[in-house]
Amino acid sequence: MRRRALLLCSALAVSLALALLLGPAADTTALAGGATARAWAIRILVPGRAAVGTRVLAAPLGSSAVAGGAFAYPADGSVVTAHSVTSRVSATSGSQARAGAASRVTALSLFRGEIAAVTVGGRARASASPGSASGAVGGNGITGLVVLGRAVRPVANRPIALADWGYAIALEQKAQRIDRPAPGYHDFVTALDVFLTARHGGLPPGSELQIGYAESIAEAGRAVPLPLAPSEPGDDALASVLAKPLSVTPRLGGADYVFPVYGNSSFVDTFGAFRADVPGHWHHGDDVFAAVGAPVLAVAHGTVFSVGWNRVGGWRLWLQDDRGNEFYYAHLSAYSPLAVDGAVVNAGDVLGFVGDSGDAEGTPDHLHFEIHPAGLLGIGYDGAVDPTTYLHGWRRLQTLLFESPAGLASRAVAAHPPKTGAILLQSSDISSASGLDPGSFRRVLSPARTRAGP
Repeated sequence: MRRRALLLCSALAVSLALALLLGPAADTTALAGGATARAWAIRILVPGRAAVGTRVLAAPLGSSAVAGGAFAYPADGSVVTAHSVTSRVSATSGSQARAGAASRVTALSLFRGEIAAVTVGGRARASASPGSASGAVGGNGITGLVVLGRAVRPVANRPIALADWGYAIALEQKAQRIDRPAPGYHDFVTALDVFLTARHGGLPPGSELQIGYAESIAEAGRAVPLPLAPSEPGDDALASVLAKPLSVTPRLGGADYVFPVYGNSSFVDTFGAFRADVPGHWHHGDDVFAAVGAPVLAVAHGTVFSVGWNRVGGWRLWLQDDRGNEFYYAHLSAYSPLAVDGAVVNAGDVLGFVGDSGDAEGTPDHLHFEIHPAGLLGIGYDGAVDPTTYLHGWRRLQTLLFESPAGLASRAVAAHPPKTGAILLQSSDISSASGLDPGSFRRVLSPARTRAGP
């Protein structure tokens, strides 16, 4: 039997090959550990005004550093002056999460010398693995601290009186270990924190001057159980409970769903139609017809699971949204790089591409789409509801962002879906041709008759 083969562009072909090689999905997925860090050298907070100061650095959006250069606020330096400022942050996520932050100020003067220090610095670090978590605010310090003309030896978290206009806290710091849901650590330090309780130096009461701030957070990765899909057609064991389809249309709990196929498509209500090869002998979804290779989209934010081959559904996958509802996609021609068990996706992300795999081979290309509301999952596979009303109401995307694999740049697509690189409409076996009979090649390579649809 001749079979049509879809040849996607090289990036998509790579993702399909990976899907073929990976095999059955595991029952759990590793949730990568997280790490974040923040730091700034100087920040002035005045009630009713936007915060001002040196650059706020944050990771993992980017690890960076600012070093050298003087700072003054306002322009005449009557509130803050510093000879140089430095801030650094770093964060690494994974099974071993690490975060670090540091800031340093030299030759600090506040309120024209009423508070002065040779150096002021804060440093925080945190790390976490599946078995433990730790951190420290070591390396902090203030040298040459002078307050209202008197040398002061700073003690962590101890207030320092500032006459009748405020107080300061030197080496203000806190650390906390977290044990659930996974080991983690959070610590921060403000090397010098000045609070005004009365108007002073042109600043109103309630103003705050933060000098040498650093914060680090790390959380270990952990195993998260994947959602369970009801037994579906093609599984070894089928859960058939209802002889007739449900006639309810429950609310799914949100209004942020999108239509599951991008671009031109059509569908009619075929829910409940007779099907001898499925539990209950009725069609559990609707078929959305579109061109082969049309992008198949996540209808909501959620978790992808049960990615792989099924005898009836072909290349198929499930999606569970944040409200517990589950959606079944079948007869795909290929997967996108996001089609990985445990992947968390957004509404509109490309999960795969329309095709005719499984028992749909030979039919017009389409996506078989089902809706299994959270409240009906206990019924099993027959807990599906008619998708038609939902599909008519869901938003159709006009643009989408297509995620390419292997670090290739994403591209915004408008008006038309991503095009396939080529489509092989037919193939011929020339092994039966004979070099002694020139006519045999002509007969073998002659166009095949178009295959009729069902």
